[in-house]
Amino acid sequence: MIVYRNIECIAKFLSLIAFVPSLRYVISMGVDVMTIETLVNQPKTKRGKVTLQCILDAAAQVFYEKGYHGSSINDICQLASIASGTFYIYFDSKYNLYKFMLLQVSRMIRKSMSRAIKDCTSRREAERVGLKAWLDFTRKNPYMYHIIWESLYIDKQLFVDYYVNFCAAYSRRLIPAKESGEVRDIDTEVLSYVLMGASNFLGLNWGLFKEHENPDLDYVVDEFMKIIDNGIFTEKGLHEPDHAAGGKAAKPKLPRFRIELDD
Repeated sequence: MIVYRNIECIAKFLSLIAFVPSLRYVISMGVDVMTIETLVNQPKTKRGKVTLQCILDAAAQVFYEKGYHGSSINDICQLASIASGTFYIYFDSKYNLYKFMLLQVSRMIRKSMSRAIKDCTSRREAERVGLKAWLDFTRKNPYMYHIIWESLYIDKQLFVDYYVNFCAAYSRRLIPAKESGEVRDIDTEVLSYVLMGASNFLGLNWGLFKEHENPDLDYVVDEFMKIIDNGIFTEKGLHEPDHAAGGKAAKPKLPRFRIELDD
């Protein structure tokens, strides 16, 4: 597999294959079609699809409650009301089940966000609508954070690939806005991670930490958009002391002239 280190290169590459929906999400996740086929034995009957869905739903709950390493295939089968032998018809290991779920979560997120912003006419509107949709999504799917973040302790490369490729997909949407002058000339990779980071932790707080509350999500979005529109510093805050750049206090200015006093 070719590793693309430049985010903008990945983003432009993804735009070339955007017209192939069935390939878009697997390529953007750094996984080819053959790899997907090795993760799961896709059912061909309606009954088989129902069983696979039961396994995925049960695994999501078990991983959410016990964590990946604290869970067993038997735990998942018991909750899904299937025999352990049935599990192995679809997956050959807990790891491949988890990896498939991570890909599906990524697909769910991108699909949900794409639907939410499809009618937006500006990048600013897309950021606003997208954040609100993301907060709604996290409140409906709190388990999602467990599946994504636990990958760091299951297989670090999965965690890295998830966010690097998510950043590439984000960048692919930001590049046209930069080229049209709608967005400032800020490094695309830096900007993508800043926006992703903000969304990630806003979702963590208002979607997971406060899952039993009923927060005003529109207020959260409004406050975030203040940062997007105006930054966080006032004119006073933007004024840096002279010593800030060099790390040392600047020498005070001395007058050019001197008047001698009598002894």
